[in-house]
Amino acid sequence: MQNSKLKTLYVYQLLNKYSDENHPVSTTELIEMLAQKGITCERKSIYADVEALQEIGVDIISVKSPKRGYFIGSRTFQVPEVMLLIDAVTSAGFITPKKTNELIEKLKTLVSDNEAYSMVSQVYMDSETTKCDNEQVYYVIDKLHQAITEKNKVKVVYKRRDIDLVNKTRFKQKTHTVSPYALIWKNDHYYLVCNNDKYDNLMHLRVDRIKNLEVLDDASRPFSEVSKYTENFDTQDYAARMYNMFSGEICNLTIECDISLQEEILDRFGNKTPLRPAENNHFITTVEATLSDGLASWIMQYGNKIKVLEPEALSKHILQKAKDIAEIYE
Repeated sequence: MQNSKLKTLYVYQLLNKYSDENHPVSTTELIEMLAQKGITCERKSIYADVEALQEIGVDIISVKSPKRGYFIGSRTFQVPEVMLLIDAVTSAGFITPKKTNELIEKLKTLVSDNEAYSMVSQVYMDSETTKCDNEQVYYVIDKLHQAITEKNKVKVVYKRRDIDLVNKTRFKQKTHTVSPYALIWKNDHYYLVCNNDKYDNLMHLRVDRIKNLEVLDDASRPFSEVSKYTENFDTQDYAARMYNMFSGEICNLTIECDISLQEEILDRFGNKTPLRPAENNHFITTVEATLSDGLASWIMQYGNKIKVLEPEALSKHILQKAKDIAEIYE
């Protein structure tokens, strides 16, 4: 009786694991698989199981050609979607090689075994050089989400490289107590946006360099004291103003750009960014941005196709950087 109750669930499990559009599973094969689990049955009972599963919404397709059998028609995730997730996990630098492999194996269970076998990630990442080695990263992310939700401070040990050109690379560790506000995934890394009470600004910590995290009972400092946000910390807005995750003061940036950069400017600042026509196939736009060395570097990559009109301090900073670069080539 107990096996009879389980049989329908086993039929669903077997179809989910082994069937797809190109690999239908026949009634005979289902009977053989069930027998391996200690369940004997007739063909009619398989038909009844399939009908019961279809009644509760499982998309089981019956086919007669090129092979008679059943397969799961629609799944929560399709193969291209699973491939996209696998590539994202493979590319993510903050996920260790061990966790990467574990996640990929779990993602493969979202499709049939045959589909999983045929999937090969199209993204190559050298795990020896691009993947972090901090196995605490899952724990850290979970605890940071908790602290952000409950608005509590955290104490962390933060590791940074101390590069010695003569000796091997070493690492320095420093303990920080910070108020966490948001997690941002940018440039293939997770960053914690937070505040150290010693300063009235925001700082960024790479999550993969955090370990020994402790959620404290102390309440976080209100982010309204160190940022322009009052009601909610707008993570999307904040991330859009960051350049290579350099922090700094918010400024109104006015730039004159070559007409060929329209797509790139709209991709960077959003489709609603106002572009005003200017002379000689140029346009002018004004956006909010974080005044930082990262912003200067982002502008300089476009050479003579972008000119900073305001703020003047940024214009002078870029001019000086350009002179410094020119000097080493003279």
